[in-house]
Amino acid sequence: MSAESTPEPGIPEPAQTGPHRRGKGRRRKPRSGSRKALLITAWTAAGVVVLGGMGAGYVYFKLNGNLKSVDIDQALGGDRPSKIDNGSENILVLGSDTRTGKNKKLGGGTDDGSARSDTAMIVHVYEGHKRASVVSVPRDTLVDRPQCTDTKGTAHPAASGVMFNEAYSTGGAACAVKTVESITGIRMDHYLEVDFQGFQKLIDDLGGVRVTTAKDIADPQSHLNLKAGPHTLDGQQALGLVRTRHGVGDGSDLGRIQLQQAFIKALMDQVKHVGVFSSPKKLYDLADTATKAVTTDSGIGSVNSLIDFADGLKGIGSSHMKMVTMPVRYDPADPNRVLLEKTKAQLMWDALKKDKPIPGAATAGTATGTAKGVVSAG
Repeated sequence: MSAESTPEPGIPEPAQTGPHRRGKGRRRKPRSGSRKALLITAWTAAGVVVLGGMGAGYVYFKLNGNLKSVDIDQALGGDRPSKIDNGSENILVLGSDTRTGKNKKLGGGTDDGSARSDTAMIVHVYEGHKRASVVSVPRDTLVDRPQCTDTKGTAHPAASGVMFNEAYSTGGAACAVKTVESITGIRMDHYLEVDFQGFQKLIDDLGGVRVTTAKDIADPQSHLNLKAGPHTLDGQQALGLVRTRHGVGDGSDLGRIQLQQAFIKALMDQVKHVGVFSSPKKLYDLADTATKAVTTDSGIGSVNSLIDFADGLKGIGSSHMKMVTMPVRYDPADPNRVLLEKTKAQLMWDALKKDKPIPGAATAGTATGTAKGVVSAG
């Protein structure tokens, strides 16, 4: 649908009042005169869960104007893996840890004008869009970054033995996608990025996320202090949880990934229980926040495209999402870095190319953190 056409009503203007009536039991199917839109993508740090929607008149143009997109296809050209035409989709989801602007206070550290992919996940949505596998890529993985051109047309030479998240800080989204495709041999169909500020506000707009911690978590670097037990995390606490690596476990990036994966599942469960469609204003606020929070590839860089994309993912719940970490081993020369287990990783990439479940052999015996089970939903 073009911007000039009139979109179907979905999110009423905030001034409208009165929730939709609901009967007891299951939610009734919306009438033909309206359309609901639920966008549940994966995040990360982020896992990425984003809610979006569309409405009439200025609401549509407001949300469309919020979105930022990058033309990955133009930047990377034709030197990419072939698209796998089997009904599946592959999405690279990044959490950006830029320290500039309002994100400096949230991220901590030094504002050096750069940004890194603090969290990276490859989301494979299987044919039928009822199941998904999510592969977390440790930011501390030493990789060979291929030559790449960023979206401004600047070329960046190849580099060997650099941290994975250095690809994003060097050439932005295009170089991050290029590096992932070089590692996996799998074409990324879409790209989603969320930053600190957007993630925190989205969690606050949702009313927080309920989790239970099995141990105390205290990390002054991520500003997180949680006693063991149940919590409803606000945006700042949620951001601290998905970024902490010193507050629990062995202080490794692999342990942080385990916390991120647990939080994503809790967030997905929470979204199902939030009555956003009973409150027009709440739905609008969430859509406004979500569209400001994300940067996408140009293929889904409009409200209409994003809704169509989201509509194909709404059947995937946390119980139908398998979350693993890319097979790695500790670098004998530096315990703070990890190296790709290429043989095991190839089992993983081959399975995803064939739209098959990731075999247990792909992750058996690989390096893991010590934070598994520390966080659970509810």
